Amino acid sequence: MTEVKLAADETIVEENREATWLGLTLDGWLKILAPSLIGVLALVGWEWTVRANAIPHYILPGPVLVAETLARDWQSLSVSLLITLQITFAALFMAAILGLAIAVLFAQSRAVELSLFPYAVILQVTPIVAIAPLIIIWVDDVRLVLLICAWIVAFFPILSNTTLGLNSADQNLTDLFRMYRANRWQVLMRLRLPTAMPYFLAGLRISGGLALIGAIVAEFVAGTGGRASGLAYRILEAGFNLQIPRMFAALVLISLTGIAIFGAMTLISHLALRHWHESAISKDRR
Repeated sequence: MTEVKLAADETIVEENREATWLGLTLDGWLKILAPSLIGVLALVGWEWTVRANAIPHYILPGPVLVAETLARDWQSLSVSLLITLQITFAALFMAAILGLAIAVLFAQSRAVELSLFPYAVILQVTPIVAIAPLIIIWVDDVRLVLLICAWIVAFFPILSNTTLGLNSADQNLTDLFRMYRANRWQVLMRLRLPTAMPYFLAGLRISGGLALIGAIVAEFVAGTGGRASGLAYRILEAGFNLQIPRMFAALVLISLTGIAIFGAMTLISHLALRHWHESAISKDRR
């Protein structure tokens, strides 16, 4: 009887978890409300600490002052945000195209992969702050410098994940293709690339944030101004002028941009995989 009661309780819990309200299940609401509650409590605690201890705004501004500064300086900060986004998405696009192309080349030739992959690893593990000054010396165009630096940071995850995915094709299916005398192109297009798609999208999701980080770090190193004044330059500028609320406002924009990029990449991955891959198919359809 106890086992039956436990099974019934588990069934009720599972049904409650699958019940929807405004189109979201209990798990869906928890994913939204739990982190939102933590964030609100953190902001309230931050504001209370600043006010209770009378901390000067040039040391630590409260979230209310940061929001006011963001609204007041939105015109200049939005222009810098647009420049940073242009660099980020251009670098991500280049990383996706080149990473996929080189991964396909590696999949076609084991010798090429063994010869070139170590250099991709070296490029990844070398700190961008050490490479950026050299690129600044060699390249006159500031935007091109930022683009190269952001691309270097974003390139390796896509290359590594896609290469792993292409090499993870089921060996039994590969043998079946060969038995039916499929050529390399057919094996690549109909077996290896579909197998590698989740890996490629996972690398793209990682590289989205890394491209933003690369653009910001490169601009910190370059210390650019004028036409290439992205958000990193606004942070440097605010720091030099002791405009700490403006610095925090730029930091908030960078964080929100990173979250938006990750969310967009996650959505793209879900839309691409939801009809056929186990990682994206909902439980009730399995």
